[in-house]
Amino acid sequence: MKLGVVGLPNVGKSTLFNAITHAGAECANYPFCTIEPNVGVVAVPDERLDKLAALYQSKKVTPAVIEFVDIAGLVKGASRGEGLGNKFLSHIREVDAIVHVVRCFEDANITHVENSVDPVRDIQTINLELILSDMETVQTRMNKVKNNAKGGADKKAAEEYEFLEKIYAFLEKENPARNFAVEEKDEEFYKNLFLLTSKPVIYAANIKETDMGKDEDTLPYVVRVKEFAKAEGSETLVICAKTEEELSQMEAEDKVLFMEEFGLGESGLDRLIKKSYSLLGLISYLTAGEKETRAWTIAKGTKAPQAAGKIHSDFERGFIRADVVNWETLVSLGSLVAAKEKGKVRSEGKEYVMQDGDVVEFFFNVSKSAK
Repeated sequence: MKLGVVGLPNVGKSTLFNAITHAGAECANYPFCTIEPNVGVVAVPDERLDKLAALYQSKKVTPAVIEFVDIAGLVKGASRGEGLGNKFLSHIREVDAIVHVVRCFEDANITHVENSVDPVRDIQTINLELILSDMETVQTRMNKVKNNAKGGADKKAAEEYEFLEKIYAFLEKENPARNFAVEEKDEEFYKNLFLLTSKPVIYAANIKETDMGKDEDTLPYVVRVKEFAKAEGSETLVICAKTEEELSQMEAEDKVLFMEEFGLGESGLDRLIKKSYSLLGLISYLTAGEKETRAWTIAKGTKAPQAAGKIHSDFERGFIRADVVNWETLVSLGSLVAAKEKGKVRSEGKEYVMQDGDVVEFFFNVSKSAK
């Protein structure tokens, strides 16, 4: 999973990136300090892995990972190439979802490109630039299929052109493509456009340190972001990027004490990962043994053969069955043998839909997979 961290200059975007990736992206009080996208791969915290690794005395533990991309700041006119807009837009196309950092704090020492703090205005600035870019993409495609669509001689081209007109009109009203109701017959046309505003969004409302622990509904800027996100059907995460950066530099014991002091049940990174998984409809299944305990990320609704294919394509092609047990059941019973004796290990076939926390052993036929 690849998440693009975006936002206007000086909203705390690179500070948050530093905190969650330890990658050390440059932070400075001026626009465009991040020229090229910085990339960091983060291990997904997962208590299930530690417990299974202890049970099997695994030599290696491999968690699922998320790739964060810190993308250069954006200003008005980016869709026309102003600022670093063209680079920003090209890197956005490569991510699965967007973490849009929004400034929700006042600080006279940190400049703002608009000289005032207004989170909804800032959101709309970036959204509009992405929408304008998408409109250009749609217009380009319309120009390519227009001649073939004329007169209805090419039925598919005519259908596509009709769809393009509808989505262009939708974007023209400053609506993001993710809110466009795509008919089943138009899904292929929609997917082939690779629109920037089709990507799901988490709005990260960046608050100041003195607002930590306060009721979110008492913070006016945060309330406005939440209302905007809800109307759009997007997610909101309230976070203090500066605090997260400090947490990332603490020893484990100090980190726990700090979080308890502020009433934080989990770090911002943990919450961001959970929201990201939910937003993209992802789950993890697990494999465990003496050599390695590992988490594998798949989409909700994935069937056993396709899940097996995440490990190796031969597993999917030659799939026979999957022996499955819930991780909590396995840990509580103390061993796979005990789980089998209790009848808790199920033998599942090709139509089994994988569940989050399944511990799986796949069986496949090598000769069958080679055909």
